[in-house]
Amino acid sequence: MSGLIPILPPMSRSATSLDIAYGLLNEGRLVDAEQVMLRELQTIERRHGRGSREWASVQCDIGNLLFSSEQFDRAAECYRSACSSAPDGDREAYKDHLTYRLNLGTVLTLAGRLDEAEIELRRNLQERQDFYGREHPGYAFGLEPLADVLVRRGDIAQARQVIEEAIGNFWRSGHERVATALALREEIAVAGGGGEPSFPGLEQLPDEVVEQIAFTVISRPGHDPVIRKAVLVSLVAALETRFGPDHQTTLNALSHLANSGRDIGDEAGRVEAIQKVLASYDRQGRAEDALMATLGLAMAQEEAGDAAAALRTYAQARTRADGIGRPELRAQVLRNWGLALSTASRPAEAEERLREAVGEANRGTDPEILGRARIALGLFLQHMERLPEARQIVEAGLSTLDVAHPDAITGRGHLSAIMAGHSCGCGDVQGALTEAFREFVIGRLPRDLLAELNVTIENNDFAISVELSREPTEAELEHMNHLVQSASAEFRGRLLSGR
Repeated sequence: MSGLIPILPPMSRSATSLDIAYGLLNEGRLVDAEQVMLRELQTIERRHGRGSREWASVQCDIGNLLFSSEQFDRAAECYRSACSSAPDGDREAYKDHLTYRLNLGTVLTLAGRLDEAEIELRRNLQERQDFYGREHPGYAFGLEPLADVLVRRGDIAQARQVIEEAIGNFWRSGHERVATALALREEIAVAGGGGEPSFPGLEQLPDEVVEQIAFTVISRPGHDPVIRKAVLVSLVAALETRFGPDHQTTLNALSHLANSGRDIGDEAGRVEAIQKVLASYDRQGRAEDALMATLGLAMAQEEAGDAAAALRTYAQARTRADGIGRPELRAQVLRNWGLALSTASRPAEAEERLREAVGEANRGTDPEILGRARIALGLFLQHMERLPEARQIVEAGLSTLDVAHPDAITGRGHLSAIMAGHSCGCGDVQGALTEAFREFVIGRLPRDLLAELNVTIENNDFAISVELSREPTEAELEHMNHLVQSASAEFRGRLLSGR
């Protein structure tokens, strides 16, 4: 889980529902995951009562789920509920309460609600001092997120003072948390622009602590992409010195450096980082990883404006895929290559590759790859004014894709244009997206509740208006509101992840 402070369930209890929920979340099914945990909350409330220690723990679990899907405001509501009543006389329960309070301050920071976050975190820090004492690592746990708030507010000097106290505390107690504090100190140092040595003292730390520092830098949600890239550059250099260029930790940092280059428009830096990763995979004989890196390199070259280099790289990717021998991988390469050829105005070659992609996908066992290959070919044929064939292939592609898959939404939007007889233009993709969202939500509400659900896109987000068939219960209204919020997050997440 990303974030400065790991948001973890503080109690050790039966985690069956939590396991199921996170399994669904990993599949991109946020709404279903949340429903699992809401049913767990209802069960716990009936069994132990609202406000009980067990109830607070499940509220924290739900907050964790919402945190993972970047629904920070809703996560804050759950954490606030979890710490709404401080337990008296139960030391272990009070430790949980301190964790909930820390989670609340952390998620308010990520929500950009910095004034509220600082108030909560300073309150939590005082509670920790009273409970643990200033020299205990439990106190230092409250220093880290406070330093994060301060650096986000531009108070570099105070942030540095706070994080140095945390580092000293963890160091003296031998606590592994020193790794995450050192990672944050590097960001604060870069933000201060003082030209300090990068990651000082790394050679004194054991490998596992250095790996944890790297993990924290990589997973931490940065508030400034330029600072984040500078920290990643320093991290990669430090890891190459410590572990060498082929260590997985180094490769993970390089991959995130490539992503950072894309985020700030540094395409040359992105290409260079991917080339280093690719060279390492080749040295290690990691054929499938090398193939995926090659596809990433081709995409980076194309986005950097070097179409000739991208096409050469796609040709190399096909050779690699042929060597591996899996039809799904060949189909993925051929689809991407065909799209690049189409963009480069080489239609005959593009069609050949796209048809090959569908053929390979048919030989494989992955319905998603097959659907994506068909959609790509169908859209190409539409733009070539071959509408009857395009319609047939797009409809076949839609039959094997999830309704919320990005390619399905694109295909549905183009299909409306094909059926209207349009060979150019991309159809009503926004309309297809909103219809998919509408179907998704309606299917999860009582059939007699809604008379109409209108969905539009405004300011790059979903805007919802509802006409009810009857008066909803309070529970139904709360469920509907939460469903719409989670569905919005799920659709955004699935579109970004390519699910």
